[in-house]
Amino acid sequence: MRFAAPAWLWLLAVVYALGVAYLVVSLWGRRRYAVRFTNLALLGVVAPRRPGWRRHVPAVLLLLSLASSSVAMARPHRMTDVPVERASVVMALDVSLSMMADDVEPTRIDAARAAAHVFVDTVPDDVNLGLVAFAGTAQILVPPTGDRVAVRRAIDGLRLAEATAIGDAIMASLAALEMAPGGTGTAEPPPGHIVLMSDGETNTGTPNDVAAARAAEAGVGVSTIAFGTDHGVIEYAGQVFDVPVNEEALELIAATTGGLHFRAVTAEQLADIYAQLGSALGQEEELREITTLFVGLAVLFGLAAAAGSLVWFARLP
Repeated sequence: MRFAAPAWLWLLAVVYALGVAYLVVSLWGRRRYAVRFTNLALLGVVAPRRPGWRRHVPAVLLLLSLASSSVAMARPHRMTDVPVERASVVMALDVSLSMMADDVEPTRIDAARAAAHVFVDTVPDDVNLGLVAFAGTAQILVPPTGDRVAVRRAIDGLRLAEATAIGDAIMASLAALEMAPGGTGTAEPPPGHIVLMSDGETNTGTPNDVAAARAAEAGVGVSTIAFGTDHGVIEYAGQVFDVPVNEEALELIAATTGGLHFRAVTAEQLADIYAQLGSALGQEEELREITTLFVGLAVLFGLAAAAGSLVWFARLP
């Protein structure tokens, strides 16, 4: 928590001093009362029944009201997640032949399709969502849009192809973000983010570092997901190929662009990662003033102190 006028917090010292003074006066008053009436048997008969703990409640509530007022004067702020207006997200999915591997049940591509649908479900409705598929080349299947049905249809229609061009996928995703509503011809382009899932490494097209540098220059974060195990294999054209994941390359892309990096080796992990990303994207942390919260607490504590004092003692504190 931060304060725009922290000097007012010194009033808390005054509230603390009042609390100490109340304790001293209360204890001193009880001691003086006990000394004045030394005959305990007589005291039990003539002395009125004291209210016990209730007599302290209004005072405590009043002190809390004063403390809340002091904090409110300091104008407190806290970091809060707020929706990003006009935000767009592009999901880039690897559809290279290595996605045939069945080290992730039922296969990598089937698990990726299911997890992509989870992502569509969790991305906030006011965020435009696009889809890029890449193998040896990258293709914009759906430009960023609010039409989730179109994105789902494109996910279901994904087909595998040879080679892997992660750099081209980033370049195509940047182009897709420029196609988002408000992405062209505006003084300030809408905020965008790329979520890239791959199970391999670039072996054709734009180098990863070139594409990552372009994304960083554009202010677009690329969050990467390395999907699959290190012992995945596929059979293609009568031969068996090892298809391990190059996690280091994907992690470097995320670090270069200011994105996040994840590793998933099961379908469940991939779905969980997409769910986390989907709920977080389209929001950003912003410092918001919460003075009204403490003003409200001060009023509530003050009213409670007055009500308790009136009900129990027929007077205001």
